[in-house]
Amino acid sequence: MSRPLIHTPEGVRDIYGTEYRTKLTVEDRLHHVLSSFGYQDIQTPTFEFFDVFGSSIGTTPSRELYKFFDKEGNTLVLRPDFTPSMARCAAKYFMGEKLPIRFSYQGNTFTNTSNLRGRLKEVTQIGAELVQEPSVQADGEMIAMLVEALRAAGLEDFQVSVGHVEYFKGLCSLAGLDEETELELRELISGKNFFGAQELLENSQVRRDYAQVLLKVYDLSGPVSVLEQAAGLVDNERSLQAVERLQELYQVLCQYGVEKYVSFDLGLLSKYNYYTGIVFKAYTYGVGDAVAKGGRYDRLLGHFGKDAAAVGFVVVADDLLEALSRQNRLPDGKPQGVLIVYEKNHFADALKLAREQRAAGVPAELMPAETEAADAGTKAEPQAKAATGTEANQAPAALQPYLEAAAEHQQKQLLYLDAQGGMQRIDVSQETAGR
Repeated sequence: MSRPLIHTPEGVRDIYGTEYRTKLTVEDRLHHVLSSFGYQDIQTPTFEFFDVFGSSIGTTPSRELYKFFDKEGNTLVLRPDFTPSMARCAAKYFMGEKLPIRFSYQGNTFTNTSNLRGRLKEVTQIGAELVQEPSVQADGEMIAMLVEALRAAGLEDFQVSVGHVEYFKGLCSLAGLDEETELELRELISGKNFFGAQELLENSQVRRDYAQVLLKVYDLSGPVSVLEQAAGLVDNERSLQAVERLQELYQVLCQYGVEKYVSFDLGLLSKYNYYTGIVFKAYTYGVGDAVAKGGRYDRLLGHFGKDAAAVGFVVVADDLLEALSRQNRLPDGKPQGVLIVYEKNHFADALKLAREQRAAGVPAELMPAETEAADAGTKAEPQAKAATGTEANQAPAALQPYLEAAAEHQQKQLLYLDAQGGMQRIDVSQETAGR
């Protein structure tokens, strides 16, 4: 008989027990903040037509997509990114809508790349998109909402780094770079590869003064004062308007009271080419990548037939959880339920007790006993006495496996119904402390 396949493929993993409960708690906290800003939930398919994420969209490269075919021969892909799906939905269901549209969503994304340095190929993302709102106030709402969401999840020591792609594009246009060279330079600057960018500009025979300004983008990061420095390096209107937009954005963020969480980086660029305005990423210690990322994409919906500006972000739940864990800031999942262990012939009593607990809002789990605790030398207290709130007896040795199970299942108490009809109420945390 062949050994069953119990291992997962590289880049994916199982999550269960306490870890999964913690993940759900963090996701709920993030979702609560998005809902408080008026964002409405939307669910899109896990896979879409290939063209939704095609090269013309400017999203994940084709080589990093999980592709397959349906029976009709259509090429389908597992979504690597939520934003194009949101743009498609906005164009399909809200074509005639003129007022702002607010979406929120959560689900898994899939990236088929081997150069992950141990990173997951399937991750959970929670995000929001604000469609048909081109104002700087919309940009500010997104970043302020992200700050509130990360704080609600338990994060305190983090920074949202903000840039603007038009500053870089203005410099590239002035330097006469073609689209292919611009994309290559964008990738090098995004990866902080200074020497690679320098070599590319030399090989492209870019004027020395233009090349020097492009390379100085690496140093344009820090507090709001860096924006004045960025403005002083350029005289083209495109780049200057980008700096002006960031200065206006900072004023909005000050009104929200979140400016201490914000810094600026004119070298901050995204691998997604659909971004047209601000881009931002949230960084904290304990993880090597951003825990959240987003930006403005005013032309993406046009690929789906709707001319509308939009801005959004996603929080990568897996990276956020890793950061919270390393910073010892994971939410405290306080046990709230009960594990009811019953001897044979007392299932009816156990079921009645479980129904009473559930009706009172207390999670109740039923489990038959394999060995009578009374045989271990400790008699359970009468059921009526236990119901009055009398302090729990010390747990008999035969109940230790069930106490461990109750602790693992995040149950607060163990209720034991013995063969004589008595009930013993045991505080799980006290009994398992120090074990």
